[in-house]
Amino acid sequence: MSRVAALLLAAGQSRRMGEENKLLLPYHGDTVVGRAATCLLDSAAAPVIVVTGYQAGEILSALAQKPVQFVHNPDFAGGISTSLKAGLAALPGGVEAVLICLADMPDITPDLLNQMIAAYKAKPGKIIVPVRSGRRGNPVLWDKVFFPEMMALGGDQGARSLMGTHADDVVELPVGTDAIFRDIDTMEDYQRHGAQR
Repeated sequence: MSRVAALLLAAGQSRRMGEENKLLLPYHGDTVVGRAATCLLDSAAAPVIVVTGYQAGEILSALAQKPVQFVHNPDFAGGISTSLKAGLAALPGGVEAVLICLADMPDITPDLLNQMIAAYKAKPGKIIVPVRSGRRGNPVLWDKVFFPEMMALGGDQGARSLMGTHADDVVELPVGTDAIFRDIDTMEDYQRHGAQR
């Protein structure tokens, strides 16, 4: 097993999408969350742990045929930090680092994730962040040394806030894709992604 695990944060309420849960929308023969999970499963990261919250039953059903693990965050309304902490607490022993991935970014590829894992193995103990045109994106790979501080985050504060504190530990990985910026928050975003309904 790779010692780099992956957390797929899929607990949000999709407030900006309106009545639909964006993660359950059809996307190129799958769903948005299904596409994101498959990308992780096709990478060198293992295990892949999906953090559920809002409409957890529907998310589980959408991913029922995929060999992912699940952890439920009953406090999902408290912000992304609650999902992050639920996911970190579910990691098995022996994990050296974790990819923090957002379930509303279905265009991330296994190749990109594997590039990040390779960069981490070349520089263990660091934070690996993909960069294009001088701009940082997602996902981000974190060494286990940062887990205690991540577990201390609160509210809607993600782990990215720790990058400033540990600026010397951040390794920027140049990549050739804008997928690291593209998420789906609104129906306009969804249509712009060329989604197939």
